[in-house]
Amino acid sequence: MEPSFVKEKRVGIILKPKGDKEKIRKYYFKVKQIFEKFGYQVFLDSFSAKLVSLLGVNFDVMAQEVDFLVALGGDGTLISVARRGYFYDKPILGVNIGTLGFLVDINPYTLPQFLEELEEGKYRIEERLVLEVVYSTHSLYAFNDVVISKDVLSSMIYVDVDINGYYLNSYFGDGVIFSTPTGSTAYNLSAGGPIVYPLTDTLIITPICPHSLTQRPLVIPSHFSLKVKSRGVSQLILDGQEIFPMKGEVEIKKAQKPVKLLHRAGRNYFQVLRQKLNWGGNM
Repeated sequence: MEPSFVKEKRVGIILKPKGDKEKIRKYYFKVKQIFEKFGYQVFLDSFSAKLVSLLGVNFDVMAQEVDFLVALGGDGTLISVARRGYFYDKPILGVNIGTLGFLVDINPYTLPQFLEELEEGKYRIEERLVLEVVYSTHSLYAFNDVVISKDVLSSMIYVDVDINGYYLNSYFGDGVIFSTPTGSTAYNLSAGGPIVYPLTDTLIITPICPHSLTQRPLVIPSHFSLKVKSRGVSQLILDGQEIFPMKGEVEIKKAQKPVKLLHRAGRNYFQVLRQKLNWGGNM
């Protein structure tokens, strides 16, 4: 029985923007052939198409027409697609052509089996929390994290944080990470923040190299709204991919809609953790 969200059997593919172009091109044609074998019409994002010398379709037009989007690359590619496709509310399937990631659990060799299971209704759509940042009167979106960071050449900065209109703290150091549960295993983890189950409805605040050892990570309910400003030359960084100069005060809050990730029905997050972090590796 065909899943209800697959209406037209159309998919839109977005390619990893960097790397071995011939390898990426080879995998694209392999994946395209697999989808076509299962009766799908395949569209390629125009920016991706230029990377591999092909013709493509405008991303916004493509995202409106397809049943779901396919990020062919790794976690970084999927994260970028999540931001670009946020307003179109389409499920995103990550197809991995690199090392094991936290977000992408299908590869070109397991894709045929996944499409068979998809047609049988054996799949899972996970709704992942997204952060909205009100920046200079308009909104920006982050899937993993929002980082207020000192400029490369600047000294330490103060980051002042209010929660729901109440003063929380002035973090003095290299900056602060505001992370979603999905992003807890990214920069947050490197900075000593907690691993949080990705479907948990929370936000994480983690200082970066704080000057005081009393400054610790904090997990708060996702419906809390944060007002953040910095003192010192600093940057606003979204998902480690988009950088803006930090100007004045920004508001960080849970976005109205989640991002939908398309996964195998049998995917187990804790198994991914064990593999990625090598837990129990010496036992």
